[in-house]
Amino acid sequence: QVQLVESGGGLVQPGGSLRLSCTASDSFFSLYVMDWYRQAPGKQRELVARITSGGSTDFADSVKGRFTISRDNANNTVYLQMNSLKPEDTAVYYCRATLGPLNYWGQGTQVTVSS
Repeated sequence: QVQLVESGGGLVQPGGSLRLSCTASDSFFSLYVMDWYRQAPGKQRELVARITSGGSTDFADSVKGRFTISRDNANNTVYLQMNSLKPEDTAVYYCRATLGPLNYWGQGTQVTVSS
């Protein structure tokens, strides 16, 4: 069982920035596709960003140009840098690790964008 621990959430004003981290317990971390999802109250969980084992990235249209995703395989960590935050970015953010049929979720970290 892979443990994923997110951190870095909090309260930020509109236009501000946050960096989320997700650290995995698995030494095969570099092989996983790593995703960031988010779920706002009353809404379905949505994919925000993805980074493959080879470093390719993809983003939801709503965050393109504002969010970046990166990974540090030496430290089993994936990051989500969020800039120019908007109130509609408010949600619980989850990381997910996928390798073939296996997938694991973190517990989530709250991001609130409000003045």
